[in-house]
Amino acid sequence: MLEDKVAAAKKIDSLLKNIIASGAFRLKYRITVNPPAATGQGTAEILVELAGPDSDLVLERGAELLRSLEILTLETLHLHPEDYDRISFDCRGYRAARHQELKLAAEVAAEKVLKSGVPFSFAPMSSRERRMIHLAFHEHASLVTQSEGEGGRRYVVLYPKDYKQPRPHR
Repeated sequence: MLEDKVAAAKKIDSLLKNIIASGAFRLKYRITVNPPAATGQGTAEILVELAGPDSDLVLERGAELLRSLEILTLETLHLHPEDYDRISFDCRGYRAARHQELKLAAEVAAEKVLKSGVPFSFAPMSSRERRMIHLAFHEHASLVTQSEGEGGRRYVVLYPKDYKQPRPHR
C-alpha cells in the first residue's frame, strides 16, 4: 500500500536522477502527488511527467522505455500489483491519448461483436491497458471480456455474453 506518498515521491526522484544521469538522457521530469483527475491518469496518486529532447526515445516502440521506467519504480517501491495503478508515468500526453485510443477501440469492437456475434481479439497490451478494456465492459449487459495468452503476449477477447465455443470437427 502506498502510505506515505511524499516519501514515495522522494524515492522516485532519487531513482530517476540516477537513471537519467547514468543513461545520459536529456530528460526532465515533474512528480505530482495527488494529481487532479482531469489529467487522464485515472486513480493515480503520484504522476511522473517526463519531457525533454529525448522524449521521442521514451515513446518509441509503444512507449517501451516509459513503461520500463514505471516498472522499475514500482519494483523499487516494493508495491503489490493491486497498487500499481497508484503511480503513473507519462510523456507528452501519451497515456491520455492511449486511453482515448483504447476507449475508441473498445467501442468499435463492441459494435462488431454485437452485430456479428463473433468474439473480437484485441492486440497484445500491458496489464494496465487490459484492465482498462475489462473495466470498460465490466457492467455491460451483453458483452464479457477474458484475458488470454502468456506474458507480454497477453490480450483481451471480447465475447457476446452467452457465447458458446464451437466444437472442433472430428
